Amino acid sequence: MAKRLNFSDHLSELFAPLGKVSIRRMFGDAGVFCDGVMFGVIADDTLYFRVDEQSRGAFGNAVPFRPQPKTKGGRSVELPYLRAPDRLLDDPADLLVWARRALEAADRKAPKRKPTSPMKSVTAKTKRSKQEP
Repeated sequence: MAKRLNFSDHLSELFAPLGKVSIRRMFGDAGVFCDGVMFGVIADDTLYFRVDEQSRGAFGNAVPFRPQPKTKGGRSVELPYLRAPDRLLDDPADLLVWARRALEAADRKAPKRKPTSPMKSVTAKTKRSKQEP
């Protein structure tokens, strides 16, 4: 008997054209990542996409992600994720359009990291060891 795909596995297959997709458990929910950038959340078998000010209008009247009240400094915090319409699960091409928008929003907000050079760290270690008696 064929194994039935769970929701996360199904989404991983649908998102495969985006790049290296992974889904990881986080705080009772799951984060959806593409090439290391989190662009979605899965909570209770519901998909939410990352948005920012530039992409919010493209998501229309999607419902915000509020799995539990979040506060910071005594204030309520709205997480930057909107619920994906259920119809997208039946339309893989449209789902990818939404996913790409979410990934672009996530890329804009992702911290920019400087690439580290393995040669620099080896050189620094070598210099330290030569200076020590």
